[in-house]
Amino acid sequence: MKNSGTDIQIDQRNGRRLVLFPLPLQGHVNPMIQLANILHSKGFSITIIHTTFNSPDPSKYPHFTFHFIQEELTETEASTADIIALVSLLNIKCVAPFRDCLSKLLSDVSEDPIACLISDAIFHFTTAVSEGLKLPRIVLRTGGASSFRIFTALPFLKEKGYLPTQGIFLAIPACWLPH
Repeated sequence: MKNSGTDIQIDQRNGRRLVLFPLPLQGHVNPMIQLANILHSKGFSITIIHTTFNSPDPSKYPHFTFHFIQEELTETEASTADIIALVSLLNIKCVAPFRDCLSKLLSDVSEDPIACLISDAIFHFTTAVSEGLKLPRIVLRTGGASSFRIFTALPFLKEKGYLPTQGIFLAIPACWLPH
């Protein structure tokens, strides 16, 4: 049996399901879908929970089951250029709909049992939800080496007074970051 749209050979179904929850931004959805394809080829059933905001087309992935949650972003919130504000809102507005969706999936005995949740690292609220439901959770960090480099500099920037940001530091370049 071939995986729809790919040349990946699918192993025999193993009777376990994985639930994936990507951040609804392109640099996060694509790696999560790629991981889902690999895991599906190893015999796992894949369920993807996604927001209605910036959602992928399920018809492109007929081998996955999609469940959409209503995050209830306003048009203004959804169109903001402030990514940090958008991510913060998603971490607030997705908690209840995500928990409800995941609870329903866990109680659905007609599907394969859920082995674990794989969530985007940016969705920090999934820690409490998965712990509350006693569901193992794996985090997918979709950033590359450059974002890792930024995260390693955060303690240094805090030590030097750049973080949290304050008026005067907004205009001063931090050109002396450690190498």
